[in-house]
Amino acid sequence: MSEVKKYPFIEGKNLSLCAVNIDNIKLYASWDNNPEVRKYARMLFPKTPEEYKKYMEKGQEGVPREIGFEVWHNEDKRPIGFIGFNFIHWPNRFGNIGLIIGDSTYWNKNLGFEATYLILEYAFNELNLNKVNADMYDINTPSWKICEKIGMKREVTLKKQAFVKGDYIDV
Repeated sequence: MSEVKKYPFIEGKNLSLCAVNIDNIKLYASWDNNPEVRKYARMLFPKTPEEYKKYMEKGQEGVPREIGFEVWHNEDKRPIGFIGFNFIHWPNRFGNIGLIIGDSTYWNKNLGFEATYLILEYAFNELNLNKVNADMYDINTPSWKICEKIGMKREVTLKKQAFVKGDYIDV
């Protein structure tokens, strides 16, 4: 990969949340197509770099309902994942977040916690959201641990809501 550019928006100790970069679409596609990454991220269909390019070039009209960031590792100077709001309901000041650490060499290093902390600070202190939720499979233990550590509470369990590897599981 050639030199990767960082466009920071929110800076943390180990990570920065940066504007997504169209130059990194091949990397994004590799994360979303990785079976270990997509098993918890609900990526059912393969994605190509061209699809990312079309999505990024299309943009959003009106008030954004999605806001996405690259998760950038400051020391290693490279993107390692995504975090963002995949849905925002502005009248009710509510947002739903999602996180993918796409580069498995950065798993189990508390970086998901830092990225989640940074986006929640942004949500409550800049966007003035009242509530943020994160939908996840009940088998996604790493994400549950992040949410519980950061102080989020489990409010609802949707029984047998998702179909994963031949079984219906709770969300």
